[in-house]
Amino acid sequence: MALDTIRVVVLDDHPLLRLGLKRALEGEEGIEVVADCADLAGLRQWLAAGGGAEVAIVDRSLPDGDGLEIVPELKARGMKVIILTVEDDDAEIRAAIDTGVDGYLLKSSDTDQILHAIGIVMQDAGAFPPHVLQKIARGDTGADPLAKLSQRELEIAELVAQGYSNKVIGAKLNLSDNTVRNHLANIMQKLGFHNRVQVATLVLQHLKRHKRI
Repeated sequence: MALDTIRVVVLDDHPLLRLGLKRALEGEEGIEVVADCADLAGLRQWLAAGGGAEVAIVDRSLPDGDGLEIVPELKARGMKVIILTVEDDDAEIRAAIDTGVDGYLLKSSDTDQILHAIGIVMQDAGAFPPHVLQKIARGDTGADPLAKLSQRELEIAELVAQGYSNKVIGAKLNLSDNTVRNHLANIMQKLGFHNRVQVATLVLQHLKRHKRI
């Protein structure tokens, strides 16, 4: 591997997309795909075995959780993180930005756009579509703190407010206890909270303000 080769790891549960992206990137000079994983567990196993890269391309919707869950771990290892997703609504974009990702692209992006994004993040700049940049420039992060949360996180937060345990929440949403725990940790991190009571209080205040209770 050349000294200036950019190592890339891909996290996406769709095998054809993962293979296509891997082949497209490996066809470019100066890029090596060092791993491609289908879920968070596989990526964590690769990291635990000493895996490393300069850039991680991460999908959000995975079999064992939200791709944003692993962003702090990747960032702690010095990786640039680009989200590659089908989600384009404001809440999803805000959630990704709040997590500290370096880029945000839709799966409709072509190879040139993805390569451009890799080059941009390697220069310590953000690779975001124009409409996302406009939101950042305007400081359009939403007055409601709950707007920071993804739809799944909102569902979990509302169930927390109803007093359910992680096990019951997992059963209701068909998630493992560990996945619920990870989601709740992300919720508290985004909101700047330290316990589930604070989350429950905020949700109840929100529901009362919008006359849903």
